[in-house]
Amino acid sequence: MTDPLILGLESSCDDTAAALLRGREVLSSVVEGQNSLHAAYGGVVPEIAARAHAERLDLCVERALEEAGVTLKEVDAIAVTAGPGLIGGVLSGVMMGKGLATGLGVPLVGVNHLAGHALTPRLTDGLVYPYLMLLVSGGHCQFLIVRGPQDFTRLGGTIDDAPGEAFDKTARLLGLPQPGGPSVEAEALKGSEKTYRFPRPLLDRDGCDLSFSGLKTALMRQRDQIVAQKTGLTVQDRADLCAGFQASVRDVLAEKTRRAIALYLSENPSEPALAVAGGVAANMAIRAALEGVCVNHGLRFTAPPLRLCTDNAAMIAYAGSELLAAGVSHDMTLSARPRWPLDRTATPLVGHGKKGAKA
Repeated sequence: MTDPLILGLESSCDDTAAALLRGREVLSSVVEGQNSLHAAYGGVVPEIAARAHAERLDLCVERALEEAGVTLKEVDAIAVTAGPGLIGGVLSGVMMGKGLATGLGVPLVGVNHLAGHALTPRLTDGLVYPYLMLLVSGGHCQFLIVRGPQDFTRLGGTIDDAPGEAFDKTARLLGLPQPGGPSVEAEALKGSEKTYRFPRPLLDRDGCDLSFSGLKTALMRQRDQIVAQKTGLTVQDRADLCAGFQASVRDVLAEKTRRAIALYLSENPSEPALAVAGGVAANMAIRAALEGVCVNHGLRFTAPPLRLCTDNAAMIAYAGSELLAAGVSHDMTLSARPRWPLDRTATPLVGHGKKGAKA
């Protein structure tokens, strides 16, 4: 039996995306970023993002169909991000998904954006359930045991800023361009992490929860102290600050990962693996540290390629395909959600990040 052709739509934050997928083969993946639209504001403006999604979704679908070499009539199902995220953007995608599904007479599948990230390692590397997932991105940071397309156990997460937010704020404090992750990483390569040592938040507390807001404040205070002493920052000062900040994030994520692995291994998984996804997974220093932790504990380490680490519609199409295979589909009552926790039994995480409410 031929795998269904799935059209995926993603519009949860500031990337408008469409993709075609059959089985585990990504036939096309189109992503339209909005950095230029938000650059003057120092962050994502929800109203601007929503309008851009409404203007671009159909164009992205057209490009995805053309690149895949298929027609709209060949599509067997529509998978669309239904949350969590900026509600205006999510609503744009959901409404288009409903229209396409109705017009084509095909199933509609509402996908949790975080599940899209969490299931990506099955698309790219064929991981078997259960595996340990570190979802680390601009708006979210969670440790999850992934047992199925709707079966997630959260071991811990950020109680305030996600790492990606902390990188963005650090870049802003140091006059570096957005997005902050690549900018700070590039500067850190030119600096020494030993010059300025920043705190490692929550390492003195049991469990896998994380916090990065205080780290950003510590960097700001160190910056102000240097400026007061020198009447400004040198190029080397900025590089050293970035290196110290990145080292702190790296060390916290590595230690919390060790704790999460211990909990995960207590389930005796048949093929133990740690997967890392989200934009921060592209940071090579952090990735190397996590790989080292896996080697020490006998786990397979995997991270999707960068194009599938950041927001994209291929992951939504794949998550939709797994849900569809499990008999899950939705009707025209599907609603857009600003919040949508993967683990519905876990206590809600505190805080609201610049890229959306914590789930």
